[in-house]
Amino acid sequence: MAAGALSGLVAALETYRGRDRAVRALSYGCQLAGGALAGPQAPPSGLPGSLLAVSAQLSACRTALRLFDDFAMLSYSCGYGLGPKDEDGLVRGLSVLCNLANQLYYPCEHIAWAADAGIVRVGSQKWWTLSTALWAFSLLLGILRSLRILFQLRRKLRQHNTSSPLSRKKTQAQVKAEVLSILTDMADLSNAIHWLPPGFLWAGRFPPWLVGLLGTISSLIGIYQASRGGSSEAV
Repeated sequence: MAAGALSGLVAALETYRGRDRAVRALSYGCQLAGGALAGPQAPPSGLPGSLLAVSAQLSACRTALRLFDDFAMLSYSCGYGLGPKDEDGLVRGLSVLCNLANQLYYPCEHIAWAADAGIVRVGSQKWWTLSTALWAFSLLLGILRSLRILFQLRRKLRQHNTSSPLSRKKTQAQVKAEVLSILTDMADLSNAIHWLPPGFLWAGRFPPWLVGLLGTISSLIGIYQASRGGSSEAV
């Protein structure tokens, strides 16, 4: 059993998405631990400072690796197009807008990264803000889309009380997947708003441990969904 688990872990880490999920979870986990151990200490030193430094480095690693995600996102967006004609119109509209926001997110983040690296001579802060706003908008659209799908699934369960147990079990599994997606997007949206300029809702008010906790929760849910055959595109 241990050998099987190890083989599964190695197989996951050999894929880009699997490794990204692991690095994301570790990054937020280090931020959670470092922030909790540091308490009100500023700037943190010792073990808390080291954990927060590891978290920052892993986050920077993920940012650099996302330089190559544009084409994968473009392929997905083109493949989805305006959505299947048999799909709910509202779900299709929200999905198209979500894909557009995600597509625009990547070049904005790339410019911000290049500005910080001194590759281009522009101010990076406005580009970081724009990329974060696009991410937040995408997450909000994802929540609305999942709520719409959840409403349809629950109505389907009520209307088909006589359906086969297998069909009901499949629908209930879809309900569970959408609930987990909502929890993931809500946790990430909370962090995205925190990273926006101060003055907007709770922007800039989260302590490091809370950012780490929310990110860890969304990361672990994403890993669970992936292990169950779901999908998670958490940034």
